[in-house]
Amino acid sequence: MAIGEEYYSVVDVFGENVFNDTVMQQRLPKKVYQKLKMTIEQGNELDLETADVIAHEMKEWAIEKGATHFTHWFQPLTGITAEKHDSFITAPMDNGKVLMSFSGKELIKGEPDASSFPSGGLRATFEARGYTAWDCTSPAFVRQDEAGATLCIPTAFCSYTGEALDMKTPLLRSMEALNTQSLRLLKLLGNTTSKKVTPSVGAEQEYFIIDREKYLLRKDLIFTGRTLFGAMPPKGQEMDDHYFGTIRQRIAAYMRDVNKELWKLGVSSKTEHNEVAPAQHELAPIYAVANVAVDHNQLVMETLKKVAGRHGLHCLLHEKPFAGVNGSGKHNNWSLTTDDGINLLEPGSTPHQNIQFLLILVCILKAVDRHADLLRESAADIGNDHRLGANEAPPAILSVFLGEQLEDVIEQLISSGSATHSIEGKKLETGVSTLPDFMKDATDRNRTSPFAFTGNKFEFRMVGSQDSIGEANIVLNTIVAEAFAEACDEIEKADDVNVAVHDLIKKYATEHQRIIFNGNGYSDEWVKEAERRGLPNITSMVDAIPALNTEKSIKLFEKFGVFTKAELDSRVEIAYELYAKEINIEAKAMIDIAGKQIIPAVIKYTTELAESINAVKAACDADVSVQTELLLETSDLLADTQNSLTKLKDVTAKGRSIADGRERAVYYRDVVMVTMKELRKSVDTLEMIVDKDLWPMPSYGDLMFEVSPL
Repeated sequence: MAIGEEYYSVVDVFGENVFNDTVMQQRLPKKVYQKLKMTIEQGNELDLETADVIAHEMKEWAIEKGATHFTHWFQPLTGITAEKHDSFITAPMDNGKVLMSFSGKELIKGEPDASSFPSGGLRATFEARGYTAWDCTSPAFVRQDEAGATLCIPTAFCSYTGEALDMKTPLLRSMEALNTQSLRLLKLLGNTTSKKVTPSVGAEQEYFIIDREKYLLRKDLIFTGRTLFGAMPPKGQEMDDHYFGTIRQRIAAYMRDVNKELWKLGVSSKTEHNEVAPAQHELAPIYAVANVAVDHNQLVMETLKKVAGRHGLHCLLHEKPFAGVNGSGKHNNWSLTTDDGINLLEPGSTPHQNIQFLLILVCILKAVDRHADLLRESAADIGNDHRLGANEAPPAILSVFLGEQLEDVIEQLISSGSATHSIEGKKLETGVSTLPDFMKDATDRNRTSPFAFTGNKFEFRMVGSQDSIGEANIVLNTIVAEAFAEACDEIEKADDVNVAVHDLIKKYATEHQRIIFNGNGYSDEWVKEAERRGLPNITSMVDAIPALNTEKSIKLFEKFGVFTKAELDSRVEIAYELYAKEINIEAKAMIDIAGKQIIPAVIKYTTELAESINAVKAACDADVSVQTELLLETSDLLADTQNSLTKLKDVTAKGRSIADGRERAVYYRDVVMVTMKELRKSVDTLEMIVDKDLWPMPSYGDLMFEVSPL
């Protein structure tokens, strides 16, 4: 607790701004509450009369929290959230007063314009109408900030003609598909008690924190979220001293404020620590149902940014804000849980005997192997192109880490058709009498794996730090639903279910064993081995995008009602357009910074240096060879910078004239980005020469190491 700050109890503040189940039980009439629960749990339609009662009580509760406005809080295809605020007031009465009202219709449906959100050709600019629909499975909440208090209602967002224009709608569709196929599979395996299966997700969030005053002196950070120029300081992360190190006091105060804000919103922020790179940190929550977890992660990102400003800090969520040190990811921990508390990815103490677990496991192997390209695309963005395959991130090659225990079980199944034993954990002996000996896990972890089994869940480690986790979970849910459905199709045709299940486990394990890899994902040998196995190595977002609307993907998503072909085509168009736009902004920012800040600063430096040389020569016959050599070197680099700047202006202008979306994106990657790197190379070299007092922006050292003292 900060010195002099009032004490608060986590138990008391947790969820205080959430219209959660406890609040609903307290405030709603019993019959209304029961109808809403039936809608949440079974998908029953909610009548308008019941919605009116819920809306009234929600409004009264929100007003007690200080709310004057409500908003349908949704997630369009911009990757962030959107909202339009309406006050609770109605038309003035004869006495000049106003009433505060909120109807069931206003709760259930909103009508924000859809014309200015990305639609990928689904909607013309003049076709403006769109709808938001209340997602009652994700609780409403009151957000308190400088704008006051606002009732936020999580919603889905679709066009006037019904196409999904957001992350929430297809996510809910994928969850329904996964639930249907999971229950079908469990029933075949003899489970008659579970009535619902939901994907549970916990998203770890990495981020950088820098001083806001220094941030405001960096145009590249302001416009793009990453440093487009910057020489490495004498020290980076080589000493590994920041990772899990003592959290600096200014950062600790910030983290405490973040936690309190999140706890009020019902986000179970649990873990916080320093990450590998200087100024890098991580926050991790407890698991939640997938759509709630997606909402919560958006709240996490919003809160990290909002609270930073209060502390004179700025939060960077870009995957690679600084070259030369670790970037930031968002590990998506995914598991399957039944309504009666069964984790379907729990192997138990003897996984070789757990037939249900083994069948689910090999179905997931099949899903990831068959749709590796699609899963890779779900984590594709421009920032991740700088991160994936680097030393802190998984490679761009999809593989599955199972660990020694499960890999051994799979090998037994493949070689002999049955598994007779499981490797057990052994006692960890420290050799120190005062330290306890304890049983260690049967399997170590592999931090180089993009899709790793970690005890009772899979950790998809490719997702970028600024991305919504919605797309990754849409893909995961749908590809696993397909694998479950195909398994059920085979089992249902069999005369003997037990034999069919046994044969299917061996078949899937054998056919998809190529996706299993427990080794070093960073090694050059793995790249060659993956190629030999036929696994895709998709290193660029531009090359990942086509996986969205292949014939295979269209068939998959249409079969389970998650996306139509038109919706997939639109997302492809949006992705190409987004890529070109972001690189174009980065290129224009480089042009602006180099032309208006860097080149003038270098000219000033060389002018002063030349004047100094002439002054020394005039005053005495001293040796000025060092100064002269420095002047020549700087002048040559300045010429290189000007040449690269001119070239970047030309190629960027040409890129903007290319009409075709994919062709333009490829051009920006292969031509514009290459030219940007050329410009950066000469500028970063100049930064190491030019007087620091003349350099026009804070250095990497200023940004990463000067946040606060211990």
